[in-house]
Amino acid sequence: MSMTFEQLKRERIIAILRHIPKNRADGLIEALANAGVVFVEATLNSDGALAMISRWRERYGEKMRIGAGTVLDLNMAKEAISAGAEYLIAPNLDESVVNYARQQSTDVYPGAMTPTEIVQAWNAGATAVKVFPMASLGLDYLREVRAPLSHIPMVATGGVRLNNIHEFLQIGAVAVGLGGSIVNMSLIKEGRFEEIERNAAKLVQAAKLVGKYDQ
Repeated sequence: MSMTFEQLKRERIIAILRHIPKNRADGLIEALANAGVVFVEATLNSDGALAMISRWRERYGEKMRIGAGTVLDLNMAKEAISAGAEYLIAPNLDESVVNYARQQSTDVYPGAMTPTEIVQAWNAGATAVKVFPMASLGLDYLREVRAPLSHIPMVATGGVRLNNIHEFLQIGAVAVGLGGSIVNMSLIKEGRFEEIERNAAKLVQAAKLVGKYDQ
């Protein structure tokens, strides 16, 4: 098991940065770093994502784990790893992406929804499986699907907030992906980074209060 994944099992949170304005991106990453967020995912459908990954790896490489999100195909996987991404995340399963990530000794968390897709992603060689969209599926879905598939580490993504993060982690998610609840776009556009930092710190603390993932 990779050191990156071992660290994710301790940190339990991945901050998803999607469509962040270029002039706010560095202020945002600094706020997240100050809040204690370690795992940050820059989605490749965001303007300037590859440059952000490279820049942040150079600046925060000792403190944070910078990955690429929305990695939909092999070409995107190659670009992301070339830019310095330490792990790849996708909403879908593309086995060529999983295979390439494994060849490059890079963690990969492909997306899946149904039990069949989750097992397929795991058998393809995923480090863990991103179960998405949790905002629509809900906690009960994750609880039910974990029962027969508890051997597969799952990253619950979508709909995770401060008031329910403990539930997602308690029912067996190895980690959670957080979008708007940790990177509120209106606060970002207004440059209210201190508020973002305070909100993120609360989420980091909430994740640490839940028992360690011990699969």
